[in-house]
Amino acid sequence: MMLKIIRRLLMSILFILAFGTTYLAVSGVEAKDLSNWVNENHENSLKQLGLTLKSIQQKKAESMSGPVKPSKSLEEAFDWKQYPAHKVTATGYTAGPESTGKHPDDPQYGLTYSGVKVKRDLYSTVAADPSVFPIGTILFIPDYGYGVVADTGSAIKGSRLDLYYETVKDVYSNWGKKTLDVYVIKKGNGSVTEAELLKLNENKSMQVFRNQYKTVKE
Repeated sequence: MMLKIIRRLLMSILFILAFGTTYLAVSGVEAKDLSNWVNENHENSLKQLGLTLKSIQQKKAESMSGPVKPSKSLEEAFDWKQYPAHKVTATGYTAGPESTGKHPDDPQYGLTYSGVKVKRDLYSTVAADPSVFPIGTILFIPDYGYGVVADTGSAIKGSRLDLYYETVKDVYSNWGKKTLDVYVIKKGNGSVTEAELLKLNENKSMQVFRNQYKTVKE
């Protein structure tokens, strides 16, 4: 691509020189006037080449820099008040023994009540009371992101939520315990699958927000 652009510019310059020589022989235009005219066109050609190179370099840099950062956070990007609000007390949990009593060598380690694996992503798995938020319910939780109800817990009754984080450190540094309004985006039907979670997290229109919440290692 670059060689093609340079070749075209050189051909243009040679054409200008050839045209100028012919015009000089026919019209008697002074050599200095022709020289000035050629120099001006040569400078314009170089400027054009410089702008083209700069544009190509910028596009290359953008393509290597990864996803474009959103101008707004997910909290600011939508009018969440259009959805039903529900006040809850939310805590954080992990897949480890401190929260579930399970160790990594347990066959059920990292598996939720619904059968899907715990996940911290744009759409993360959360635990709730199914009588309040049925399995599969999609919530928007300010400062956490989307939560898909996939788990339950003996202490998670009524208006309580448990939000999944990868480590205990993440729980304490990023959340702790909060009482806040969450927004019901979609009420669940009692089930959720890995394929449904994958589809939500791979939604192309939402990728600009994904790194805002995603911490899972791939």
